[in-house]
Amino acid sequence: MRGELRPAFRLDGFRLFIDAGAGGGITSEASIKVSDLRGETEHTAADGHGPVDALNNAIRKALSRFFPVIDSMKLTDYKVRVLDAKAATASTVRVLITTSDGVRSWTTVGVSENVIEASLYALLDSVEYAVYKEKEGRTK
Repeated sequence: MRGELRPAFRLDGFRLFIDAGAGGGITSEASIKVSDLRGETEHTAADGHGPVDALNNAIRKALSRFFPVIDSMKLTDYKVRVLDAKAATASTVRVLITTSDGVRSWTTVGVSENVIEASLYALLDSVEYAVYKEKEGRTK
């Protein structure tokens, strides 16, 4: 082993639902299934103010049982950058997410042609980083 990071959890799948409500508003709900390294699985859903917020809420809800450090995390910034303007809506995008635990902040990146997928990668890496830093603090 070369000192590489091992993931603390595995994404087994997710679904995202966006509905136009009867009142004219749009609602977002994410369903997510994750497993920890022992093979324990958590499958849950959460609502949000948009699809990325719903994903963030579902990820936090599913993983906080395994990793309580997640409860102290807060998303503080979310940016999407188009990498090839000529491709218009088919362009690859880069999502930057800044997260804080109240003491330090970190930024994670997701890249994909699908803005939801790029957001998911950045959100999952943000949680992975928090879990890693918390474990690192306990081993020092």
